[in-house]
Amino acid sequence: MAAFEVNFDGLVGPTHHYAGLSWGNVASTTHRLHVSNPLAAMLQGLEKMKLLMDLGVKQGVLPPQDRPDFETLRRLGFRGSAAAMLSDSARESPTALAACYSASSMWAANAATVSPSTDTSDGRVHFTPANLVSNFHRSIESRFTGEVLKAIFRDDTAFAHHEPLPAACHFADEGAANHTRLSAAHGHNGIELFVYGRRAFDYNRYGPTTFSPRQTLEASRAIARLHRLDPERTVFARQNPVAIDAGVFHNDVISLGNENVFLSHELAFSDSRVVLEELRRKFYACCGSELVLIEVSEESVPLSDAVKSYLFNSQLVTLPDREMCLIAPSECMEDPRTSSTLDALIAAPNPISLVKFIDVRQSMQNGGGPACLRLRVILTERELAVVHHGVLLTDRLYEELKAWGHKHYRDRLHPEDFADPSLAEEGRVALDELAHLLGLGPIYGFQKSA
Repeated sequence: MAAFEVNFDGLVGPTHHYAGLSWGNVASTTHRLHVSNPLAAMLQGLEKMKLLMDLGVKQGVLPPQDRPDFETLRRLGFRGSAAAMLSDSARESPTALAACYSASSMWAANAATVSPSTDTSDGRVHFTPANLVSNFHRSIESRFTGEVLKAIFRDDTAFAHHEPLPAACHFADEGAANHTRLSAAHGHNGIELFVYGRRAFDYNRYGPTTFSPRQTLEASRAIARLHRLDPERTVFARQNPVAIDAGVFHNDVISLGNENVFLSHELAFSDSRVVLEELRRKFYACCGSELVLIEVSEESVPLSDAVKSYLFNSQLVTLPDREMCLIAPSECMEDPRTSSTLDALIAAPNPISLVKFIDVRQSMQNGGGPACLRLRVILTERELAVVHHGVLLTDRLYEELKAWGHKHYRDRLHPEDFADPSLAEEGRVALDELAHLLGLGPIYGFQKSA
């Protein structure tokens, strides 16, 4: 069956900033209160989408969320006009205001978990928006994420949409950042790997000592049930607490996979030997061929270098000629260890034959590399035909989005700008135009109430 990987990237929102809101994300806390450049961030993300499109990989766009989130500010007790709420929250709770301004939905790998129709017992593509309860600024995203996914994937004969898991720490779900799908080819049956940091109801197990694990086993198992996955074709693996303490807040910071290739750091899992053997065994049983397992040693790339360079947050994609290409952050080229590791990887006998480096520095400074910016969705020809095509990138849409960004985005954003009502108004004008540009209609609350 012909099938395609479509990468739906989160378009960086006009309030992209560095508030250091994500504990456990070293880059985020390191760049706290730095001046951001929303225009550069948006253009860098757009250039990555264009690169994928030019390589022949199908590419989609997910619109940013409306920020600041005035509904959340009201729930936190702020009243009156928009200007009054911004002024009062800037004075009384600036961190909460920064959270309500967060453009973190740009990291679409956290938007949802997606299982292709070849893996599900009802033959539909399944979507579960992540509840993201581990961080306040991300927990307010799930409702709109679900609405956008339903607007893009509308046909209920092809797509199944689930509600986010209960918003409790026991079912903390971080989306596809802790999920990898492997198969002989995109249109074939595959196995799905779910990575978790803790068991919610087991308080005695050894865990990280510095940073808190985010994904729970209970959440991962719930999603596997909702998506109607075969237990013989699912794997649940526990993150290595040492890796979490080193800044590996999501599994996509320490391992990645595409079709029949799985690339991981030797310290990615609590027991990497057991995990890799289960992956190998279940892949062979499902696909009838060997899984290409590539493990990078701590000696070659120490955890600190892996986190700093985001080597494993590269995108591994299959090109139309069946070659595999790694889309790596430019930081990997600048780091001697990761650069030499990539040279050796390309020279070795494996399906990866090409590396493309991309500058997404504005995102990287907040802890999001190339893979963080996209939600990958495997679609058959029929399923792709019923997707809302207005969000699929073309040369024309690329030029329109670039012009739209130059028209609406600031090139500098300071934390003190959050109290300025004009920033909020600028954002809404931009998003209103974007919704029409993508053909999505009135998807934002302020559009529906106008």
